[in-house]
Amino acid sequence: MNDASFAARGSSADEPPQLHIEVDHTRCAGNGMCLDLAPGVFAHNHWRQSEVVDPEGDTLEDVLEAAGNCPTCAITVTDALTGEVLFP
Repeated sequence: MNDASFAARGSSADEPPQLHIEVDHTRCAGNGMCLDLAPGVFAHNHWRQSEVVDPEGDTLEDVLEAAGNCPTCAITVTDALTGEVLFP
């Protein structure tokens, strides 16, 4: 089961990219590292797995740090407009 969310941000060159953030629930162990690093974006669901609650809740840097520190590599971040994979 996957959780996917999109951020609606402006398209200016100075604006962060629109993000597609996905948590792969077949990999998520629910240790909460992403909640610590980007608490405005991630929360635990009733199975104690992470899910995206507000893709605009933290900075791009915080989202990428959370994805990079996921011990099970369950988080994927892409640019929603271009499809460019930002992480992994």
